[in-house]
Amino acid sequence: MNSNHVGIIGIGIYLPEKIMTAQEVSQLTQGVWSEQAVIEKLGLKEKRIPNDHEGTQEMGALAAINCVKDAGIDPKEIDVILCFGEEWKEYPLTTSALYIQDRVGAVNAWGIDVQNRCATSLAAIKMAKDMLLADDEIDTILVAGGYRNGDFVDYTDKNMSMMYNLGAGGGALLLRKNAGKNVILGSHLVADGSLALTAGVEVGGQCHPITKDNLAVANKLRLMDAEKMKNRLNEVSQHNWMHCIKEALRKSDKTIADIDYLNILHIKRSAHLGMLNDLNLNEDQTIYLEKYGHIGQVDQILSLYLALQEGKVKEGSVMCMIAAGIGYVWAASIVQWGVKT
Repeated sequence: MNSNHVGIIGIGIYLPEKIMTAQEVSQLTQGVWSEQAVIEKLGLKEKRIPNDHEGTQEMGALAAINCVKDAGIDPKEIDVILCFGEEWKEYPLTTSALYIQDRVGAVNAWGIDVQNRCATSLAAIKMAKDMLLADDEIDTILVAGGYRNGDFVDYTDKNMSMMYNLGAGGGALLLRKNAGKNVILGSHLVADGSLALTAGVEVGGQCHPITKDNLAVANKLRLMDAEKMKNRLNEVSQHNWMHCIKEALRKSDKTIADIDYLNILHIKRSAHLGMLNDLNLNEDQTIYLEKYGHIGQVDQILSLYLALQEGKVKEGSVMCMIAAGIGYVWAASIVQWGVKT
């Protein structure tokens, strides 16, 4: 068995029980979006939303605990924790990776938070693989985090319809050097920093601190330059995504024809079907997360978790994982599932 590989040895998911339906989303838009339009155009039947105690850090920790159980390892074997949990968390300026370290019992691990918005899990997987192959003293890395940016959605803002699908949850993967299975192959990321300040929370940071006068619009996701963002994405988004996929496949010594399963974040239905068409795939070769919404960087782990349950990813499957995050970044990673040959 070659020693220069990294594989997935455990998967963990945590999902809140509380659900928001398409009808409820429609009502929150004050009827601007009908229930049918939410279902058909936005591709959202329902999504998970958190209670007051299901914070970003805690949901990441619960997913990580499930992941360690799935792998069947002693948490003391974990060397590093890369946390992809969002900045919106229980306590600002605390380190989520270290919260997870304590909750999991990974007393021998050091940890760090990484952020690339909704592409962070794929970025962290690439970072983890590179670290494992570069450092002889690192053998096992936990990639984990939680997400509840749905708290920032203003359903009365028509520009924000692309984010009406934001949900909540946590996800985790355990990666191990020389795992002998579920090998992470090539990854590729592309960024366009010209879009760095086109979307985000406009009121609540250093430039626009919260005051009594702006309290009503504080902590809301906004398209700060909607025209620039939409025009630029229409121009480059699909090209950048396909470039990432093709480069990740090239680094994996694979082609588009080798893809068995597309692990894709939740996006509007037409874009989802368009991506399948561009990759010559059918709807049985993916899972559309219309019953979960977009849980940010948890989507790829959730899709894998569900695909294993449904038998869509099995021994020998080649999985293409793709993501994108505001800022703007596109990412793709290829995984060969099953025993390494």
